[in-house]
Amino acid sequence: MPIELGIWRMGDTPQKISFTSIDTESRLEEILCKDLSILSPALMLIGRQVATAFGTFIDLLAMDIEGNLSVIELKRNKTPREVTAQVLDYASWVQHLSYNDIAGIYAEKNSGKAFESAFAEKFNTNPPEKLNESHQLIVVASDLDTSTERIINYLCTNYGVPINAVFFRYYKDGDNEYLTRNWLIDPHKVETEITPTRGVETWNGKDFYVSFGEGEHRNWEDARKYGFVSGGQGRWYSQTLSSLTPGMRVFAYIPSAGYVGVGIVTESVVPVRDFKVLIDGQETPILDAPLIAPNMADNSDKTDLSEYLVKIDWKSTIPKSSAYWEKGLFAKQHTACRLRNRFTLDKLYQFFKLED
Repeated sequence: MPIELGIWRMGDTPQKISFTSIDTESRLEEILCKDLSILSPALMLIGRQVATAFGTFIDLLAMDIEGNLSVIELKRNKTPREVTAQVLDYASWVQHLSYNDIAGIYAEKNSGKAFESAFAEKFNTNPPEKLNESHQLIVVASDLDTSTERIINYLCTNYGVPINAVFFRYYKDGDNEYLTRNWLIDPHKVETEITPTRGVETWNGKDFYVSFGEGEHRNWEDARKYGFVSGGQGRWYSQTLSSLTPGMRVFAYIPSAGYVGVGIVTESVVPVRDFKVLIDGQETPILDAPLIAPNMADNSDKTDLSEYLVKIDWKSTIPKSSAYWEKGLFAKQHTACRLRNRFTLDKLYQFFKLED
């Protein structure tokens, strides 16, 4: 059961704002088409009302940076049996889509625009050579009945089906409108419980890879000293840091050098202007601390361009000059991503002397 969200208007006497049903779920679809980051900032919209070979239409088809597809279905007035059967039927069609199929769907739904150009604009990198190595199914509703909850939990938990649900609550307070989002199952948990498909390795629910690109905006010795990883000077470089939640473990990698540290996330991502460190027992803004990186403060007043930091409790670090690398280890341009590669994990556990 998702955690219930309550909103109160502050004043002399706090007043609870009651939720109501959004006008129509087609309006919710319109909202998600305009800004899919409301559902997940990690997704790029491929198309809306995508025709399948079975004479049905997928409400929204999306893709993440790894080239994996997401089938997004609005519940509307469907019964639990209808909506779950529908998304499973879509999955049976989606699993066979090739690179050319996906590129063709994108062009058809986006006035002929090239899929590769759109992917590069969204993720600032070229699409993987292989797309659609796995997929996920998402049921979207303005409210969620207990039958749908039971069915989705059963499929995911007992049979490893990559299915989840998210429901949106609509709040109106005078002329102001608000939309809140709750997942039925923690998306991290879903990924750890799904059955691997077509050779894709399962994530262990804990370990992350972080690419720490050194330069004038960040320096590894600063990160070791003050306990952080960072990215910025563009939303593509900082947005994936939001996946680093407290308790997750990160392995830091310096491009063209190798792996240099492992630690546990203690606080979620914040802009550099809000990040504080301890100096002589006093909590101090990091921008007031002695830093090797000369320009960490660049664009700190701009949401999209600011440097963003995640606080890390380092368990083991080494200088860049001693970075660990050998052929076959995982390395990508993503600032942060789930580390699934078993070969890399085994090597890192051994190198950093981790018990697991």
